[in-house]
Amino acid sequence: MPIAIVGQFRIPVENLAVARPLMIAVMRASRAEDGCIEYNYAEDLADPGLIRVSEVWESREHLAAHFKSAHMLRWIAERADLGLTGRQVTGFAAERGEPL
Repeated sequence: MPIAIVGQFRIPVENLAVARPLMIAVMRASRAEDGCIEYNYAEDLADPGLIRVSEVWESREHLAAHFKSAHMLRWIAERADLGLTGRQVTGFAAERGEPL
């Protein structure tokens, strides 16, 4: 069953210029993973430093493998150095998607 992920985290505004290319690298590597349907980070235009997360994975097993990937382990270390805070991420079972 597909898993949809939504969430957010904060990066200090003064660290965004360094964080952006690192986030792009994580997005590209994650999108190339087996089982990844969508993987996105987006800056909140009304709240500088707030990054929104949206992901869709084919299964919980694919998501679990994602968290063990080399690029995610690297990102976990990098984001700590960037001062990432307020990480709140939730997964939802998604039976099927449909346009709204």
